[in-house]
Parts: sequence; C-alpha cells; structure tokens
Amino acid sequence: MTGIDTLLTADIPEPPACEVEVKYRIGDLPAVEAALGACGAVLSPPVVQDDQAYARVGWVYGQSKIGVPFARLRTERGRHLLTVKTPVANELSCVEHETEVADRQQMDAALRQMGFYPTVRIRKSRRTAALGPMSLCLDEVDDLGAFLEIEQIVAAGEQGERVQADLDRFAATLGVSLERITDTYDSLIRAGRAGPGELRGQPVRPPQVVR
Repeated sequence: MTGIDTLLTADIPEPPACEVEVKYRIGDLPAVEAALGACGAVLSPPVVQDDQAYARVGWVYGQSKIGVPFARLRTERGRHLLTVKTPVANELSCVEHETEVADRQQMDAALRQMGFYPTVRIRKSRRTAALGPMSLCLDEVDDLGAFLEIEQIVAAGEQGERVQADLDRFAATLGVSLERITDTYDSLIRAGRAGPGELRGQPVRPPQVVR
C-alpha cells in the first residue's frame, strides 16, 4: 500500500454497528424478575433516566421512521448523553451513535439549530443485566408501566429482523406472559396522548403476545 493509498483509506469510516432490540410490556413484574434471575441475569440497582426525544423538522408522528435520524438527550446520575439513532429494518433496529456532553441546555440549543425539534419527554427507572451477547433492560416508565427490552449490538450488514427473531425466541424461553411492542417509548407516549387506536390519523399496530 502506498502513502497515497494510506491517506485515502484513513478517511473512510468503518461501517457503523446497529443496535437491535425487542420490547415487551410486562403484566406481572415479579414473575419476570424471577424468570430473569432463574436464567442467570443479575439486575443492577435502578437508575432514573430523564430523556428528551427529538425529530427532524418536517417529520411528524404517523410518518415512517425508516432512514430518518432521531436524537435523544438523556440525563442519568448527573451525566448527559446525546444519542442519534437512524432506524434501518424497523423502529427497533437502528444505526446508533452516542457520546457524553457537558451541558444539556447548550446541546438542546445546538440540536434545534441543526434542524431538530423536541417531541416527547420520557422518564423511567431502569435496571440492566448482561446475558451473553444480550443486554437486558427492565424499565418502569412514567405513564406507560413496566417493560422488558432485550438488545444486541450487531455488525453492519447483519439482518436486524433475523436478530430480533432470535431475541424473541429467547424471550419465549422465560416462560412468562409478555406483550411484544414494536414501537419506541416516545411513540407509545405520543399514541396515548392522541387517544386509543389513533396517532395523527394512523392506526396503532396491535401488540403480539409471547407466552
């Protein structure tokens, strides 16, 4: 490889990894806690997360999220995190970039200046655990209830829907009743505010039940 080749390839970023997840509404939280413990998952102490979601100006709820970047400002334990996600296969299979920021208010102003607008505020208590390549999140979300998220980071090009099917099969092995949800928390909160069965004129997708 020549020096010119080195300069050219140095500017080519590595393909981004994707965060792939499945999400479930929990009816019986103690049963899920017991099932996770039985399979070796050790949950962390709860952490409160205060999230502000942002969308690009011109996008509104009811439109497709595929290929559209969305931002989130999160504060937890005094730290502020900026996350930008772009859904690829579906809303829960995304290219993700995340970094810590020093000043939440300044980052909020910067996002607005870059063409994002705030949509929904989400506050939740989260406990986490790792199980092999999977990350487990047990969330208690204000105004929504309890949820289980199962996540996995996959290489670029790997099919998110195939990974989601694998994660869903793991959820089924827990032996508890879980209602699979295909929307993000901001969409669920927005749907609740818009009224049952309607989100800016669009039907809310029916949940799937895993037993």
